[in-house]
Amino acid sequence: MKVLLTGGAGFIGWPTAGALSRAGAEVNVFDRALDPRDDITALDRVCAAMQGCHVVVHLAAKVGLGVDLDDMDDYVRTNDLGTAIVLRCAATAGVSRLVYASSMVVYGEGQYECRRDGPIAPPPRTPEDLSAGRFDPRCPTCGDDLVPGLVPESAPLDPRNTYAATKVHGEQLADSWARETNASVAALRFHNVYGRGLPVDTPYAGVAALFRSRLMHGEAPRVYEDGQQRRSFVHVDDVAEAVVAATMADLPLGGCTATNIGTAEIHTVGRMAELMSAAMGGPPPITTGQYRLGDVRHITADSSKAARVLGWSPRIRLEDGIADLVHADAWT
Repeated sequence: MKVLLTGGAGFIGWPTAGALSRAGAEVNVFDRALDPRDDITALDRVCAAMQGCHVVVHLAAKVGLGVDLDDMDDYVRTNDLGTAIVLRCAATAGVSRLVYASSMVVYGEGQYECRRDGPIAPPPRTPEDLSAGRFDPRCPTCGDDLVPGLVPESAPLDPRNTYAATKVHGEQLADSWARETNASVAALRFHNVYGRGLPVDTPYAGVAALFRSRLMHGEAPRVYEDGQQRRSFVHVDDVAEAVVAATMADLPLGGCTATNIGTAEIHTVGRMAELMSAAMGGPPPITTGQYRLGDVRHITADSSKAARVLGWSPRIRLEDGIADLVHADAWT
């Protein structure tokens, strides 16, 4: 099996390239970090790189939240146009399987229910509540705090920033391509990915990278809100294995199959900070009460579909993954 791997030199791409090779694939890495000409919007180069490939794993993207509207056109150009070019070339090359890097951000907030009123789609949190330290979303009907649950793939899509909107559109473009070519798409909705190589100097740094950076300087990790934000932290090596599984799984033709890639272990952001402080022998975390309007409060994955459809389940527990993360030489 010959695979074109876009973004193959990145944080998720590098371990994915290794995992694909170990699985017996011939991997062609396309990444402008290796060759500046390898821009995902360069039609001729993408099509040339795809010749002879059976599968495309499309990880290349501009990442981060996209909260600054000055970046909106760049996100759309890189992510939407880049994905469209990959799909156009895939149609010409006769590719039969696309694995698309989607994200948990397509959901917006996570799954919630009200003890009185049942399942509820939470409205955005208000500055007044956040300033008062009331961080959990409230029921729009009765005003009670909502109870978080696991997000299934059937949850409504509610992108709340530019990056999220491009990921939703990428899934839609891939679905259209699959229907027109009778091919199959696995859209992997990655949850909070961490591990060695996670960049500290990009918008995708994430809490693990930010905590580690402070601890390396002898400073306490700073945890926003009350530290009780719930997340599915999934190790990058497990994510790489999920991609490999998606290249070989028996998926229906003519459409896009979305799967959450997260863990059954639910941890808080505060717990992540505590584990990292302990592993690095640093000061305990400081819970600041600060907030960023538009941050997601709770989002945790129901990843049971990935086990059923892809035959994939995560192996690395958070405690073990943090030991790998804090001692990795790949950090800068």
